[in-house]
Amino acid sequence: MSVVIKKANGAKGKPSSSRGASGKAMDLPEGVWERISRRAYELWEQRGRKEGNSLRDWLDTEAAVMEEIHEARE
Repeated sequence: MSVVIKKANGAKGKPSSSRGASGKAMDLPEGVWERISRRAYELWEQRGRKEGNSLRDWLDTEAAVMEEIHEARE
């Protein structure tokens, strides 16, 4: 699944919407980036705190969280 992030005007660089498989922009729930960050950290710990996988941990977690958000909206 490919996710494209758009930045909102005046959001100081924090993305506020995403485009799902349908190509339609969707608003993201408040705190989604903190949720991803926390879960990516937990995943890093579960994988033995190995260095060099932070991007993989983030992308795996982001995909899972985005899927949860998508399923909750159906």
